[in-house]
Amino acid sequence: MTSPDYNPVVTALKLKRKSRILEVTFDNGKTFQLSCEMLRVYSPSAEVHGHGNPVLVTHKKNVNIKALDPVGNYAVKITFDDGHNTGLFSWKVLYDLATHQVDLWEKYLARLRAEKASREPLIDMAVKYHN
Repeated sequence: MTSPDYNPVVTALKLKRKSRILEVTFDNGKTFQLSCEMLRVYSPSAEVHGHGNPVLVTHKKNVNIKALDPVGNYAVKITFDDGHNTGLFSWKVLYDLATHQVDLWEKYLARLRAEKASREPLIDMAVKYHN
């Protein structure tokens, strides 16, 4: 997906909890906004990707990010408020998600429709974050 001659480096991450958006800026000057839901359903974890047969992650419309933990100089570990925390988002993975998010989101919505699944949370919860 990413051009083979470009190795993206994240220069800034800004979590906007209220709008459930992670703003990511790369060393090429481009800034993207990724929804927490998209990051969750496209987590690079083995739990989501299985063994070449990705699991359809459902009911994550209101998921948010609880913590961002740097992993060396190449990735971030995202902990979501649903407890999922096993995906390491490398800078390349984040760049690929950001630059292909329209297509990926359409594929996700189509898969939900095909499997008669839902984005809506199973239990409506009001979560308050304290700094």
